Amino acid sequence: MENVIDVLEERGFIEQMTHPAEMKALLAKESVPFYIGIDPTADSLHVGHFVSLMVASHMQKHGHKPIILVGGGTATIGDPSGKTDMRKMLSREEINHNVACIKKQVEKFVSFEGENAAIIVNNADWLLDLKFVEFVREIGSLFSVNKMLAAECYKQRLETGLTFFEMSYMLMQSYDFWHLYNEYGCKLEIGGNDQWSNIIGGVELIRKIGKDDSFGFTFKLLTTKEGKKMGKTEKGALWLDPNKTSPYEFYQYWRNIEDESVETVLKILTYLPIEKINELVALKDEHINEAKKVAAYEITKLIHGEEEAKKAEEASNALFTGQGSIENMPSCDLEDTNISLVDCIIKTGIAPSRGQARTLISQGGISLNDEKISDVNYVLSDKDFEKGYAILKKGKKIFYKLNIK
Repeated sequence: MENVIDVLEERGFIEQMTHPAEMKALLAKESVPFYIGIDPTADSLHVGHFVSLMVASHMQKHGHKPIILVGGGTATIGDPSGKTDMRKMLSREEINHNVACIKKQVEKFVSFEGENAAIIVNNADWLLDLKFVEFVREIGSLFSVNKMLAAECYKQRLETGLTFFEMSYMLMQSYDFWHLYNEYGCKLEIGGNDQWSNIIGGVELIRKIGKDDSFGFTFKLLTTKEGKKMGKTEKGALWLDPNKTSPYEFYQYWRNIEDESVETVLKILTYLPIEKINELVALKDEHINEAKKVAAYEITKLIHGEEEAKKAEEASNALFTGQGSIENMPSCDLEDTNISLVDCIIKTGIAPSRGQARTLISQGGISLNDEKISDVNYVLSDKDFEKGYAILKKGKKIFYKLNIK
């Protein structure tokens, strides 16, 4: 069987690695328990986690054992990486609820049965009972404060203020690796590229304690050509929970990605063979839209199932080609046809305030039944619902079906 590192590199996942030659040799000769951490700061995973779990899936398919660590303990602190201020601390009850929801989503990517079955662990089980003096004596004494402050995750916070509470995050995450190494023989930690400093901390902790077989690698974060994280919508994060982001909205997000992102998305977020991906990304000009349709369908199928992917595809085709069903597009129920366009925009969530809604209208960003509306005082009427519904559109990509109860 081919080495999983070769597969991950071919698909463009890997960004940085510790001890690459040793790690590759280890993964070639034995089944290696590895772990990936998820902070349960919400009751659903989002696109950022999607990449992590695809890596875990590839690793498991190549014979390695996934340990999904849910950070019930570290979530009480919050990772300062990429944050401009301290994260809101969650209660134990909130964290436990989020953990239960996340477990259900993880099962779509890794199997909890078989020889290298995945397991889920919660670091609250060992972190919350640690004794402070004992911990800082045995673990904290192995970390250099100077070196920690040079790490990117801390350096960017020094100007705005970094609490000792947050600074202990790296120690906690490193201790997680040491705990999993002892309990499950875990030799590898993986994570997004923003976790590089924390991963190095864990690898080095184990090696300082006297072991020589701890490793880590990071994978790329999905970004646009401007360097912004992908997965952000006007409503916020692109969630994997259909109650937070509908399958149609999820499909439509990938259908509308920029041309430059198509190859990356196909390689990282689908299981399509590289040969098929190369065929799709070779399409030029408007034909690249066919590749986007394949990407949107495959990604939606993976998260929401084939039936929902087909429904989302049909709704999208109905809007853009006039073929297919619009029943599965986002909709909004109204009490009466006599409602102002501004109120419709707010009710659908297209804009959060009346002022922003008026600006959208006055700047030509709103259409009703394919007719651009520029009158900020426009009030809908029965004639707008001749088909039994009306289609409210923002720009070229955001649609809502307006129904009368």
